[in-house]
Amino acid sequence: MNAIIIVAAGFVIYLLGYFIYARYLSKRIFKLDPNAPVPSRTMEDGIDFVPTNRYVLFGHHFASIAGAAPIVGPALAVIWGWVPALLWVVLGAVLMGCVHDMSALVLSVRHKARSIGDIAGDIVGKKAVTAYMVIMFFVVVLLMAIFLRLIAGLLIRYPEVVFPAAALVVIALGIGLLMYRTKVGLAPASIVGIILMLLSVWWGTGHPYALAEEGMLKSTEIQLGFNAMGGWIILLAIYSFLASVLPVWLLLQPRDYLESFKLYAGLGLLFAGIIVTGPTIVAPAVRVAVEGAPPIWPFLFVTIACGALTGFHSLVASGTTSKQLANEKDAAFVGYGGMAAESALALGAVIACTAGFATRDAWMAHYETWGSAAGLWQKVGAFVDGSAYFISNLGIPENLGKTFMGLIIVAFALTTLDSACRLGRYILAEFGSQHRMSFLKDGYVGAGIAASVALLLAVMPGVKEGQSVGQLLWPLFGTTNQLLAALVFATVTIYLVKRKTPHWFISIPLVFVAITTVSAMIWNIGTYIKQQNWILTGVGSVILMAALALIALSHGSFKRAKDQPEPEDVLVAENLDSPSEIEPT
Repeated sequence: MNAIIIVAAGFVIYLLGYFIYARYLSKRIFKLDPNAPVPSRTMEDGIDFVPTNRYVLFGHHFASIAGAAPIVGPALAVIWGWVPALLWVVLGAVLMGCVHDMSALVLSVRHKARSIGDIAGDIVGKKAVTAYMVIMFFVVVLLMAIFLRLIAGLLIRYPEVVFPAAALVVIALGIGLLMYRTKVGLAPASIVGIILMLLSVWWGTGHPYALAEEGMLKSTEIQLGFNAMGGWIILLAIYSFLASVLPVWLLLQPRDYLESFKLYAGLGLLFAGIIVTGPTIVAPAVRVAVEGAPPIWPFLFVTIACGALTGFHSLVASGTTSKQLANEKDAAFVGYGGMAAESALALGAVIACTAGFATRDAWMAHYETWGSAAGLWQKVGAFVDGSAYFISNLGIPENLGKTFMGLIIVAFALTTLDSACRLGRYILAEFGSQHRMSFLKDGYVGAGIAASVALLLAVMPGVKEGQSVGQLLWPLFGTTNQLLAALVFATVTIYLVKRKTPHWFISIPLVFVAITTVSAMIWNIGTYIKQQNWILTGVGSVILMAALALIALSHGSFKRAKDQPEPEDVLVAENLDSPSEIEPT
């Protein structure tokens, strides 16, 4: 099939979802009110709570959620065929993922911008809070640990992106000051930032920077005393700590906003290249029997998370984004629209990895077995090479296309990394408030713990040679992440039931996701037992038991909510004038 038809159909579905379904949710279900008080204004502190232009916030939110995952997940999942991957990416996002993100954002905005786990204590019950937050923190620090290694590897693999990535930090600081501390408007500041960002890319292409194996930064000859991977990991961990404690308007928000233009450009080039090339998909439509692969159900829905549905997005929506939303009505634009945009990136990854090969034999050589396609660099390489091939048909040299797509992956992995560290800080602050551990409410302490735990997971050796503890635990991330999405659906369902509001659009995905992810976790634990991998067996079992306990608590709360619903008119912001539980840094 011609890839242009698939891309066109995908974008039509995204537009229908946003202009029809999201509007229905906004007006009929959540009844978003442009005049409702929001935490960014009632609790404004200039650090975390900052009312933000909807377009700037969209860019910040989009960049925070669109890391490398919407690329690497689909790049592996197409091994089961392009049809299952495509359907889950497009329909899964429109009917589940976008709804999940928007719902988490709305709930957080109406509960003092608290995290979805903390809110669950009010809605599901106090017993749920600790288990919820442990799962949330596990997801955040494990993601940080893997992204520390991923970004370090990409900086070594693509040294041309080192200068642009570092320069953007300085550029973002300047743009943040321009937007918030001068009378320069958003448009002029954006133009200046984009021009400087493009100049940094041009300079970096001709001036690659690299850490030598003995730890030397070649261009400046600074001896670090670590090998290249270790040196970058430590530098990145320090950066994530600093980015998470600085005022959000100074670095995180403007950097993510500027980065979003890079992704818009990358997506534009990718889809323009597809249109000009008019490629035919060479991958099989459906391929169930794959050597070494787990069954397509439930693992397709765990392998593709970002780009379709992922619990991590609820942490971003209820962590950083809800503290910056300037108008409740913007929740659909930022929450639903941001996830739809990320799904478009995943759609591009599906096309690049199924139509970016010259022949079926070339595709099969890459995807013949699960082992041959499951490695990180195999997945990244399939996307980068396929995208560069399409872009080359626009007259852009293929090598330059590879560098640019590599830069995009690095850039968005970095935005996810620093946002995750900030989220870890918020989670620990709320945990400290719940358990009377006031020291955790200090921003520097929380960020330091999150960055340090992630650093240890990234560098501590695992069981196998060359493997870190984070890499050892990574197989648990997919199922844990989707279990978190199921728990978010459960919390939102109970919230709506209490208010006698229709909840089918949440409760149906809840049942599907809960059954699918619990089945995947049970299958994985059985596999770990056969492999005598007792570490993954133990940790996975604890996570599964915690998730099942939360599901049981949610079921009890659901029954009580049906029997004793709250008045319909409480769909309004709650207690927004009370102080935040997070102390400014």
